[in-house]
Amino acid sequence: MVDLSTNYLGLKLKHPVVPSASPLSDGIDRIRRLEDAGASAIVLYSLFEEQIVGESHLLDHYLSYGAESFAEALDYFPEMDSYNVGPGGYLDLIRRAKEVTDIPIIASLNGVSTGGWVEYARMMEEAGADALELNIYYVATDPAMTGADVEQMYLDVVHDVRSNLRIPLAVKVGPHFSSFANMAMKLAKAGAGGLVVFNRFYQPDFDLEQLEVVPNLALSSAWEMRLPLRWVSILYGRVPVDFAITSGVHTYEDVLKGVMAGASVTMMASELLRNGVQRLNLVVREVERWLEEHEYVSISQAQGSMSQRNVAEPAAFERANYMKVLKSWKYDPTGVLMR
Repeated sequence: MVDLSTNYLGLKLKHPVVPSASPLSDGIDRIRRLEDAGASAIVLYSLFEEQIVGESHLLDHYLSYGAESFAEALDYFPEMDSYNVGPGGYLDLIRRAKEVTDIPIIASLNGVSTGGWVEYARMMEEAGADALELNIYYVATDPAMTGADVEQMYLDVVHDVRSNLRIPLAVKVGPHFSSFANMAMKLAKAGAGGLVVFNRFYQPDFDLEQLEVVPNLALSSAWEMRLPLRWVSILYGRVPVDFAITSGVHTYEDVLKGVMAGASVTMMASELLRNGVQRLNLVVREVERWLEEHEYVSISQAQGSMSQRNVAEPAAFERANYMKVLKSWKYDPTGVLMR
């Protein structure tokens, strides 16, 4: 039997498939179902600092205009009157989840101020979370704010939280830095033990009848995995963190590709929302079957095997591959491939 166990943030997991932050974990019954379906750990849906401090003007901006909307936010924020303001419900969910499950529970926090990040991170640790995922999602809309300013804001948050926390810390970020490789190293030096790549940037849409800007939430598709796959492949073994790939993980092939790129875990939400949590166990079994058929002893044997430092043609991850892709296109006179 193949050993599927992996280590993520110092936590030993029975396999590398983890449900990411989503509505799938917004209640104790749903958390139990995820464990029953075979989850090796669970990232809880995010607690937003805006929920806690009641910054209604920011919430209205996030939800009405979409510029800074978060992956899970659109399902959780109807009207201000119906919010569960305060961290009590979330912290209670952490405590109860720890009581009824035997797998690691990773809390997730979205914040807007340095003090808020630290305060609520401590609360989550005290409630029993095994690790914390900082879900940093910020769109710099001020033309006076430089790229360096944005980077420093991220680094300050990570440093402050890491300095006040004992449990492992992962940071979930987007890809939109001028040099993501450099930023990844800076985040590691600031105290991130793991990087979750990438946040999905949800874009606003226009309602032509109501002439309103509306949020638009679409589940991920498999092609979205290409970007995190590339960056994990490039950075594996070069940046001292555990990588988690999220966005676009739908099948056992996606899990295997993520691990071979260098990820310690692959995170799944859209596939489970679309086809049910029972898909999780099926994916894990298919991963095991593939590894057995290809004579692997453990999944750790596969980890990083397709990373840039281990493949025969490292330039495939860089500009040289761009030319090959363009040259690979062939004209189809029948028009069949164009339809």
